Amino acid sequence: MKEIEHIGIAVKDLNASNILYEKLLGKPPYKFEEVITEGVKTSFFEMGTSKIELLEASNADSPIAKFIEKRGEGIHHIAYAVEDIVGELKRLQQEGFILLNEKPKEGADNKWVAFLHPKSTGGVLIELCQDREIELKEFD
Repeated sequence: MKEIEHIGIAVKDLNASNILYEKLLGKPPYKFEEVITEGVKTSFFEMGTSKIELLEASNADSPIAKFIEKRGEGIHHIAYAVEDIVGELKRLQQEGFILLNEKPKEGADNKWVAFLHPKSTGGVLIELCQDREIELKEFD
C-alpha cells in the first residue's frame, strides 16, 4: 500500500455537505460523480496528496443508505492506493483478511476498487484503489 488515497464520509445531503466542506477546507470539490452500480453520488475534495470523498445514497437499498440508517453520518471507509490491486487482494486474503470483493470493480474517480470486511480489519471498512489506467493483472 502506497498511501491513504481518500477518506470516505457518508452524508445524508451531498449539497449541504459540499457547502460545509467547502467552508471547512477553503475550496470547492474538484469532482462530482454518480456510481449507479453502488447506488451512490459522490464529490471529492483534494487535501494534499489525499482526498475526502463525500458519499450520498442515491437509492434506499444502497450500502450508504444502510450505513447511515444503522450508524448515522460519518466516516464510512479509509481507502489506500495500491499499484497492484489483484496482488494485494491475494496477499491480504492469505494474511487472513476477509474480502468483500474477490475481484476489483469499477469505482468512482477512475479507480479499480475492492473492499475488506471490517470484521477482519478492527472495525474499519478498508478500500483498495488502483488507477484504471494501470492494466489489471490476471486473476487465478
